[in-house]
Amino acid sequence: MTIQPEGEDLRKATKWISDERLDNPGASLTNLVEQACAKFDLSPKDAEFLLRFFAKKD
Repeated sequence: MTIQPEGEDLRKATKWISDERLDNPGASLTNLVEQACAKFDLSPKDAEFLLRFFAKKD
């Protein structure tokens, strides 16, 4: 296990969701956020941030 700066997983999740949405524009944002939370071990607070962040972009 490597030590990462605080917030690095959230940045990786944001990039991953952005890439997934480009590859599959019809994908559900909620499902992508759930997958990102599992993949990057994010908290419910992080999930809420991601949902708000991408909702603003739409």
